Amino acid sequence: MFSVTRVRFMKINMNLLPAADQKQKPANVLKVPFGTEFTDHMFSMKYVEGSWNDAIIHPYGNLSLSPAALCLHYGQGIFEGMKAYRRGDRILLFRPDRNFIRFNESATRMVMPEIDVDFAITALKHLLKVERDWVPEVQGSSLYIRPTMIGTQAKLGVKPSDEYLFYIILSPVGPYFKEGFSPVKIFISSEYVRAVRGGVGAAKTMGNYAASLYAGTKAAEVGYSQVLWLDALERKYLEEVGTMNIFVKFDDELVTPPLSGSILSGITRDSVLTLTRDMGLTVKERQVSIDEVIEGLQSGKVVEMFGCGTAAIIAPVGQLWYNNNNYTVSDGNTGKLTQHLFDELTGIQSGDLNDPYGWVVEVE
Repeated sequence: MFSVTRVRFMKINMNLLPAADQKQKPANVLKVPFGTEFTDHMFSMKYVEGSWNDAIIHPYGNLSLSPAALCLHYGQGIFEGMKAYRRGDRILLFRPDRNFIRFNESATRMVMPEIDVDFAITALKHLLKVERDWVPEVQGSSLYIRPTMIGTQAKLGVKPSDEYLFYIILSPVGPYFKEGFSPVKIFISSEYVRAVRGGVGAAKTMGNYAASLYAGTKAAEVGYSQVLWLDALERKYLEEVGTMNIFVKFDDELVTPPLSGSILSGITRDSVLTLTRDMGLTVKERQVSIDEVIEGLQSGKVVEMFGCGTAAIIAPVGQLWYNNNNYTVSDGNTGKLTQHLFDELTGIQSGDLNDPYGWVVEVE
């Protein structure tokens, strides 16, 4: 097993493009498909012989890997999702320490070296200073941040890599869903599963998302945006949506599935739990079955559902597809609590609202 290499004082080298060679920023980021445009520069460093080295900010470009690189054959790769926001001259991050802590949790599960959280935040701030003109200011936009680690050792044999590449790339984005902040349609999969307890469902590792693609195509065929997974053993309890944690608002409580080892520990999920508990709501992390949800929709006991995650922030659920039946949530509209949480979170993240929790970190 690897331990954290303390590298917070490692020098970060710079290899920057001349201004004349830099790309033109998108005229309207809200019209750019999510995650398709990238900034001029990226950060990277390498893990070789037991330590991190060669920290550098350099032009964004293709990676050079051996065809035998272990990540390509055995899936040793992890990533995170974060955002930077602009308000005037201020560039703001939302809980970046939690993202890099979770990154290290994923690394431990995938037998990969951890990174120094303080250094990772420092490196990210340096990169954002270089690319600050790429951080959009229009409401509903942000600069998406993708820290990634892959095993790069060239060897055909099932083993943890001895060498790794860590890098950060940046992408100016608008809303994650084409609907924007509007109710989305969720397809509930009872045939396919994403993860099982004891597996790697709680790690943000690449294979988890590959496993979700087939069911996602089935959802798209009937016009649904995302897949809501049920537990792998009984196929009855809600777990998480493809890119989000899920919340169900009953008339007397707000419920989200517990962190039982098969779902991701979302930073936005944790933020929602904090906000709603401070609002005085009855909030529970407990198992909730799809039968309980369907019965609640039919009786009126379920009043709202929403997903939450870094990319979408808060996504109201307007329809569910389950066992060839369509069920409407909140009359197909955005619920009051869902709207409030979206306004509260986006307001804190962007600096428009007071941050009583110390979640926002300014890039100075």
